[in-house]
Amino acid sequence: MHDVLIIGAGITGVSIARELSRYDLKVCVLEKEIDIAMGTTKANSAIVHAGFDAKPGTLKAKLNALGNSMFDQLSKDLDFHYRQNGSLVLCFDENDLDHLNQLLQQGEQNGVQGLMILDKAALIEMEPNLSDGAVAALYAPTGGIVCPYEMAFGMAENAYSNGVEFYFENKVLDIKKSNAGFTIKTNKGTYESKLVINAAGVHSDEMNNLVSDSKLSIIPRRGEYCVFDKEVGSYVDKTIFQLPTKLGKGVLVTPTVDGNLLVGPNAVDINDKDDLTTTQSGLDDILRRASLSIKKMPSHAIIASFTGLRARTEADDFIIGEVSDAKGFINAAGIESPGLTCSPVIGIMVKDMVVDMLKPQEKECFNPIRKGISRFTELNDEDRQNLIEANPAYGNVICRCETITEGEILSAIHRPLGAKTIDGIKRRTRAGSGRCQAGFCMTRVLDILSRELQIPRTEVTKFGGESKLLVGKNKEDI
Repeated sequence: MHDVLIIGAGITGVSIARELSRYDLKVCVLEKEIDIAMGTTKANSAIVHAGFDAKPGTLKAKLNALGNSMFDQLSKDLDFHYRQNGSLVLCFDENDLDHLNQLLQQGEQNGVQGLMILDKAALIEMEPNLSDGAVAALYAPTGGIVCPYEMAFGMAENAYSNGVEFYFENKVLDIKKSNAGFTIKTNKGTYESKLVINAAGVHSDEMNNLVSDSKLSIIPRRGEYCVFDKEVGSYVDKTIFQLPTKLGKGVLVTPTVDGNLLVGPNAVDINDKDDLTTTQSGLDDILRRASLSIKKMPSHAIIASFTGLRARTEADDFIIGEVSDAKGFINAAGIESPGLTCSPVIGIMVKDMVVDMLKPQEKECFNPIRKGISRFTELNDEDRQNLIEANPAYGNVICRCETITEGEILSAIHRPLGAKTIDGIKRRTRAGSGRCQAGFCMTRVLDILSRELQIPRTEVTKFGGESKLLVGKNKEDI
């Protein structure tokens, strides 16, 4: 019997898990995929929002600025990349200046610090590649950028090191309420827990509806993105928004913490919660709309595109709390933007609910620190040489585009909750994320995974399931 069972190992679930690992509780996380952060967390804008666009009085508004303020310390404790680069909301029509001022006042009401309106001259001085059509902008210096899955790995590894259990490829099929708590049936077995926390992303309505007559409905909202090569990564320094519409914050242009440029997303409501396809019309649309923000779209430098799904609800707010007709079942549902920014506070908020219910003792031995994978490219020459002398695998470059070494890949495999797939290596190290998009290094990564996991090369997958890259030999050994 577990004290707490968390459904979902996205950024929300692992943030909750880390907070609960501070206490003498038996906690586990069930994840239907083979790895952490394989849902919404792996495919979003990677923005740490300042908090000016959330409607005052909503949970989004209450949690955003507070979550934003936690990132600097969290990035140090958990060793993930984060930069407070600031954000701009562009106004293209002087008739909309009142709307811009309303956004500023709303942000101040939400507790956002340092907001100001910039005129065109100040705007162009700050970002010379912005479109000539911009007449003013709201500047939010507290806006930031982060790598969402790197942050999730940090949260999860730290939770694991502090005693949380993780069970992957466990898809929840049924949940039954009992006097003792809940019985959770998955495709791999049965688990029992006093409390259940639903952090299942776009599938969180399905989990809720297994136990409650108060039905939820999650509408998956598709957002498509284009990733640009690092040669244009400094085209803008700030995260560039456009004045928001009822469909969201509009198409943004932003640098990433890894040095690329990112454009997107659009917002299309769909029915299929597993549809991650990109469309030519969608990609054309985001590039066209982003061209309103910057002078010349560097389309020649696009190296990848991807799609993410957001968990939208008609309430247009987070749904966090105990279900009234299923005591002990706590929802953390509808966590769309700014969910990434709010995730550390959501973790604390749900932890406080659990502590109030179970009254556990705090651990004296909780360790908040996690050390990430040493990035070879970020070290100075002396540290690189010392690392190679200690482990010669760091002298063997596997991914030339990103200069990722075999030592980094080995660390990704053998660290807590290590990588088991090609994409797992990619998200932990960036091997395959560069200009050639794994065209040269994928086979070498596959060989390392086969060797280290002691499985045939034909069993190595891209992202789990049936995503195998090899089916057999095209020639018999001679």
